[in-house]
Amino acid sequence: MTVPPGEPSRPAPEPAPPREAPEPAPPRASYLAKAAYVVAPGTVVIGLLYYFGSVYTDNYYATFGVPSADLQLSVQAYLAKSPQAVFGPVWFLLVCGLVALLVLGRIGHALDRPGRERRRRIVCRWFLVVGLLMAMLGFRFFFVDEIPLLPANRWWTPYVPTLVVALGATLAFFAVQQRLQHMANGTGREGTAEQMWSAGGALLIALLAMSLFFGMTRYVAETGTTKAWEAIEAGHAESLPVVVYSRIPVTHDAKGITHKDMGADKGPFRHRYVGFHLLVKSPSRYYLVSYVSRYKDHLTVVLPDDDTVRVALTSPG
Repeated sequence: MTVPPGEPSRPAPEPAPPREAPEPAPPRASYLAKAAYVVAPGTVVIGLLYYFGSVYTDNYYATFGVPSADLQLSVQAYLAKSPQAVFGPVWFLLVCGLVALLVLGRIGHALDRPGRERRRRIVCRWFLVVGLLMAMLGFRFFFVDEIPLLPANRWWTPYVPTLVVALGATLAFFAVQQRLQHMANGTGREGTAEQMWSAGGALLIALLAMSLFFGMTRYVAETGTTKAWEAIEAGHAESLPVVVYSRIPVTHDAKGITHKDMGADKGPFRHRYVGFHLLVKSPSRYYLVSYVSRYKDHLTVVLPDDDTVRVALTSPG
């Protein structure tokens, strides 16, 4: 640009600063990824309910001598059986987990205060050593019926090793987490040591989960057997009474069953039996029990579902 004579020259305008490229927006999670957060936990819960329902049902009917494979129960039937078996232990474990979380959180908060680094290291070492010893001691008595220093006739005795292992794994995991937090603050070694401590924490979580899973499975199996014996002692009050009509005499040893031969003029199903209760029916068999049988003389009568037998359901009472 030409400047007129006698006028001072004007400075050239400074070039505009280059525009910074906008930062790329963080990738949005896809619908599949969002759905996985909902579906995956639900799948695990349904799988566990199905497993515990099958364990409960198998042990319940095995007490009567009925093979569960012959019943051909549906998935919905197994799922419906699981809540009555797992509600009690799940509630107990949730309360114990809440108490442990509050106590350990309080301890961790107290150890995080300034000037307590040495005490923190000592407490974490003790928690780690005691936790691992408790886990190994509990595994020693996992499959043993009689445990020293514990009464053998108590229902809760077989579950003590499971709780000991779970508590030991929890204490050791707390120590590992404190160690990892110490490394994250920049006051400890990093790299391979941090990876090893992280792997150790994952193993402790797996140990905790497996011990609780083993204890839950054992409790559900015992619950199924106990419920079966309670039904026997109650005279199968919740089972439907039935009247059996047969073409030929039915041979059985059940007590309390009344047989009447109604004669040939009453049709082909002349033999009538009263006193049976229907335990369960499979696609090809009737499993019947006597309402007067108890613990010592209990047995299950199996009748085929064919043209030789007719079973009539009656109302209880």
